[in-house]
Amino acid sequence: MTALICGSVAYDTVMVFDGHFKDHILADRIHMLNVAFLVPALRRNFGGCAGNIAYNLRMIGGDGKVMATVGVDFAPYRAWMKDCGLATDFIRELADEYTAQAYITTDADNNQITAFHPGAMNHAHVNHVPKDAGIKLGIVAPESRDGMKLHAEQFAAAGIPFIFDPGQGMTLFNGEELAWFIDKATWVAANDYEASLLCERTGRSAEQIASKVRALIVTRGGEGSHIYADGHRHEVPVAKPRQVADPTGCGDAYRAGLLYGLQKGLDWPTTGRIASLMGALKIEQHGTQNHRFSHEEFARRYRESFGASLP
Repeated sequence: MTALICGSVAYDTVMVFDGHFKDHILADRIHMLNVAFLVPALRRNFGGCAGNIAYNLRMIGGDGKVMATVGVDFAPYRAWMKDCGLATDFIRELADEYTAQAYITTDADNNQITAFHPGAMNHAHVNHVPKDAGIKLGIVAPESRDGMKLHAEQFAAAGIPFIFDPGQGMTLFNGEELAWFIDKATWVAANDYEASLLCERTGRSAEQIASKVRALIVTRGGEGSHIYADGHRHEVPVAKPRQVADPTGCGDAYRAGLLYGLQKGLDWPTTGRIASLMGALKIEQHGTQNHRFSHEEFARRYRESFGASLP
């Protein structure tokens, strides 16, 4: 069951400032801010929600294809995807744009200042959900406003069940539009802050949103997650990481676990636990596509975390 993963493909440039922003940004001078930070450590990662989800889904043994728009600088990312065994059939390169770029400066307190250039992602609407490529499952993750609306409409029209994952794209839509997405979607996934915002903007409770879809999945960081399905709220425990290195991309890893569970026809408690462990394994490493594990290691960590065997 191939999943089509609609969302961003981006380069993440992460710079580490070994001081504290609070010592250099004065509250009473914020209106005339002009600061520079020396960043001794710098790394460039392959990222973007679609790329991250596909990477994690491939590693756990699922089948996913990215649909995204990228720019003239995509070659290194394409080579990386090839090395990882990820298909690029539905990735379109635009000759007059750069691939989306995030420039993230982190201080010693793990505070972040981010600048994001959407580049080719702004043209996500030029891609269309294929009708004859064996796609049986989808996810609409953050990309351009027009792209998210178009792909949700096309999934629904084609009868392909899909997850609506608004993420950072939440602010692009008003309450009426978010309600439209919920009515089109098969499942909805959000973190606890996004879920609260979704409820506020649509005027619907979590239970009311869940009644419109097969499941509403709400991640809660270190407190696990809630999965509202079939009139019941499943409490999914957190999988304890061995270390906390970098939370960036944990939500994408979790969503890969959801797609895997859906592809395998697993129940929600099991699917949620797999997704939780995916997030824990990701948080143990810096970057969004630098963690690796074998099926045997995943099964062992699943047993250690939840006291049961991996199905």
